[in-house]
Amino acid sequence: MTEEDKKLLHTFEGKLRQLLFLYEELKKENLSLRNEIDRKSAEIAQLECNNKELEAKYINLKNARILSINDNDLRDTKQRLAKLVREVDKCIALLNE
Repeated sequence: MTEEDKKLLHTFEGKLRQLLFLYEELKKENLSLRNEIDRKSAEIAQLECNNKELEAKYINLKNARILSINDNDLRDTKQRLAKLVREVDKCIALLNE
């Protein structure tokens, strides 16, 4: 083996070690990123569950508000009708005099 071949072999070994080092680093980074994906997926699942609960609560509150508005409208309508009936009764009483 000539001196030039030894240099080439040494250069090749150095580059191979560097590639192996980079491979191990990328493997660690890949594992870290996969763990991060798993954590984020779990967080997303939790947030979706919370979102569904909040949507259900919102729908319930919206329906309750609709019902309360209808109850108030009904009460107001009854009061207006009672007032109109009293006015009509007064008019009839005045006509009967």
